[in-house]
Amino acid sequence: MEAGKLFGLRAGIRKNKDNVEPISSFYDLRATSINGTEINFENLKGRHVLIVNTASGCGYTNQLSDLKKLHELYKDEMVVIGFPSNDFKKQEKLSDKEIASFCVVNFGVSFLLSQKIVVIKGSEQHEVFQWLSNKNKNGWNDKAPEWNFSKYLVDKKGILTHYFGPGVEPLSKEITANFV
Repeated sequence: MEAGKLFGLRAGIRKNKDNVEPISSFYDLRATSINGTEINFENLKGRHVLIVNTASGCGYTNQLSDLKKLHELYKDEMVVIGFPSNDFKKQEKLSDKEIASFCVVNFGVSFLLSQKIVVIKGSEQHEVFQWLSNKNKNGWNDKAPEWNFSKYLVDKKGILTHYFGPGVEPLSKEITANFV
């Protein structure tokens, strides 16, 4: 087991305590699903959105089961979107087709998955993660994913409310308290 998981590292939580509104709209963003169709964030208005960078070869990969449960428990109020990435220790070596199969066969994933993208800051960082990790876009947060399974929560109004480190479990009260 990874030392960070064992000792609770990477369990940080950042919160938008002042409810700062974004400078650019979350709903202007787009992504491409793992099957090649467009994910238009405009269609997510009125629901919470939990965005998670995933990797099939990571020690946190079992969180896919809890992300599936979270998606099923709160499907009327929130959407989970997984963004596979190979940015941390090359833990996502699979192709998009292989990722989709792996997630369904091993974890029964039914929530949205995007095509494999870059989540860390740099010229190739996907626009969704540019928005999530740039306070000049989201209004307050500059924290990029620190590892696979970092989580960002956007509320029903398109405001980024939280960053959850990889060690924060998807079914934890820190996350689920936002949907009651």
